[in-house]
Amino acid sequence: MGSGQIEVERKFEAGPDVVLPDLTTVDGVTSVGGPVTHELDATYYDTPDLRLARSRITLRRRTGGTDAGWHLKLPTAVAGSRRELHAPLGTRRTLVPRAVTEPVTAVLRGVRPGPVATLQTTRQVTHLLGDGGTVLAEVAVDTVTGTALAPDPETPATVTTWREIEVELVEGDEALLDGVTAALAGVGIRPSDVPSKLTRVLADRLAAVTPVPAAPPAADAGAQGGKKGRKGRRKQAEASGPTAAAAVLGALRNQVRALQTADIGVRTGDPEGVHDLRVACRRLRSILAAFRSVLDRTATDPVRDELQWIGAALSGARDGEVALEHLKSVVAAQPVVLVRGPVAARLQQTEVADVERGRKAAVRALSDKRHLALLDTLDALLTDPPLAGAAGEPARTVLADAVKRSGKRLQARIDESRAHEADDPGAHEEESEHALHEVRKAAKRVRYTAEVAASLLGAPAEALVACMKEVQDVLGEAQDTVVARQWCVRLATAAVGAGEDTFTYGRLHALEEMRAEHADQRFWALEPTLRAAVKAAARA
Repeated sequence: MGSGQIEVERKFEAGPDVVLPDLTTVDGVTSVGGPVTHELDATYYDTPDLRLARSRITLRRRTGGTDAGWHLKLPTAVAGSRRELHAPLGTRRTLVPRAVTEPVTAVLRGVRPGPVATLQTTRQVTHLLGDGGTVLAEVAVDTVTGTALAPDPETPATVTTWREIEVELVEGDEALLDGVTAALAGVGIRPSDVPSKLTRVLADRLAAVTPVPAAPPAADAGAQGGKKGRKGRRKQAEASGPTAAAAVLGALRNQVRALQTADIGVRTGDPEGVHDLRVACRRLRSILAAFRSVLDRTATDPVRDELQWIGAALSGARDGEVALEHLKSVVAAQPVVLVRGPVAARLQQTEVADVERGRKAAVRALSDKRHLALLDTLDALLTDPPLAGAAGEPARTVLADAVKRSGKRLQARIDESRAHEADDPGAHEEESEHALHEVRKAAKRVRYTAEVAASLLGAPAEALVACMKEVQDVLGEAQDTVVARQWCVRLATAAVGAGEDTFTYGRLHALEEMRAEHADQRFWALEPTLRAAVKAAARA
């Protein structure tokens, strides 16, 4: 898609007679320009089940104003902000260009979006100016007529009219937004509870298509099985308080949303997109494994396999980038006399080429029908979860038990690693590294399980999460050195072929060996505290 920007704005309700206060009283605002009036005409596109809107994504074609064209608005991790991508209007009004929908392939999954609403807006824009005439923010007073188009021949279109105020940052900051918010509040203008114009127009349709999370069955429903048995016990489960199914399905829903957001990030060039997607896959796999007493493993184990596949398909796109970036920083810190040959240049060229290969491989993997089928499967799992015997039991009890079991699994991996070293102190380096890598994976499961439990188990679970994060960081550094050393060998081989001095690559390899040894020592110093942290959380 074309150009883009991060949009940071706040919306406010505006009655028919509202008048803006004097905004030069806001700190940093030296004058106010305008107002300038624009007539905007926009058509919004979505699928029949409004899957874009339900994912907080807006797709529109707008004419008028200063930014006519196709706009794709994507959620970000920062409240009150969205990432907006732009593309030219083109000549075809009703067919959405492929370049516009490609970033949200994981949401659309082959369903072509069509018009769902239109908005006609009369916008009065006032610029808040700072020193030197810098535009700090735009304040827009909008008079809107929104039409929710009929989803079928039997349903009439509905029309809604209202006024609202949008304050969007240009060169200003959050403090400026706070100041404007306070100034508006001083004359009775309150923040809007509606996140977007489209949400207001499609409120009835969204309420009809947004699935209500299924309540879990009573404690014995898993044994009785069957959809009818599950549905027939939902009200009974609701009355008994939080259940294991409610907690686990809520955690899964959050991670499916994170996976979908990360997918968009990869497709739009977010440098953290691949990392975020792999983390979401790991969390999903850990939750499904840790709570097999809540969700039937005959249904979830195949999902774990597919999550492992997509995570592995993306590993090359991230691991090489991290290793090469680290080696570049190490080289930059070396005495000049110890950097022999064009080492920095070779690292830079290799990183650029590797990042591009990784990006293309990641996009190919995410465009694979297998990945899109996985997303469908995850949606189905949340819509009609394969509940097991403990689904209806109190969440606190089941979560504490899961933490305890994941802790035992971690301890078993630690004992195996310790025994491995005791039996053969001179064991092959790769075997020792593999044993600690298994410890790291077990620690991740403990952490992700404790994260699900933290809201119910409180401070002990939160402390366990922090403890396991430290274990991940330490052993993650050890694993990073494995990849970095592999790159040292590859780079040295390429340098030999080019007739370059390879001394520095050998030095880098030795430095990485030392880094791995120090990481191992830090882990074994930390290890005695792990068992107590697990016990404390399991008893909470």
